[in-house]
Amino acid sequence: MFTGLIEAVGEVVELKAASGGVRLRLQTDLSAELEPGDSLAVNGVCLTAIVSEHGHVHFDVGPETLRVTNLGGLVRGSQVNLERPLRADHRFGGHFVQGHVDGLGQIVEWRADGDYRWLTVSFPAALRPYIIPKGSIALDGISLTVAGLGDSCLDIMIIPATLSNTTLQKAAIGDRVNIECDMLGKYVVRAAELAGLSFTSVPAGETRH
Repeated sequence: MFTGLIEAVGEVVELKAASGGVRLRLQTDLSAELEPGDSLAVNGVCLTAIVSEHGHVHFDVGPETLRVTNLGGLVRGSQVNLERPLRADHRFGGHFVQGHVDGLGQIVEWRADGDYRWLTVSFPAALRPYIIPKGSIALDGISLTVAGLGDSCLDIMIIPATLSNTTLQKAAIGDRVNIECDMLGKYVVRAAELAGLSFTSVPAGETRH
């Protein structure tokens, strides 16, 4: 379990084909805090450390993870958001993030608003029932708040601290981002579906900024 509060930005130093997937090697100061078998959220994807030594962490990434997340588009030099799992004895911030990506979005617009930035991201139609105005959402593992919502896009205001301390500082229009919707909302929708309710025709509404 994670919070969406990014601890560090790591760098991809190697991608090596391995049994249909890849062996991913990252450079990060967090390596000293990790042991083999530990979990680490990489761009919001929960991965298991295979080796952690000398400032590097190795992960095995399977073909399904490469297909449904933006990890499949990583290259040497790519930067990724990193977060260790939530500790039970720590104060909780952000929101509950599982590290299980629900879909891929795409950055369609950046707009300046003083020192802040408006970020517009498109999302798959299948995720519409799980996204609400003022609700929580994780983009590339970052806990964010939906400020505006349309049928296929959402708006988020990015504060300077988030921009400076995550991969968003280098994100560009057209980049794909991992989307994880709020876990609590997914359980509510699933319970309603089992009760015979359908959400396929429910419009998201228009509260864009």
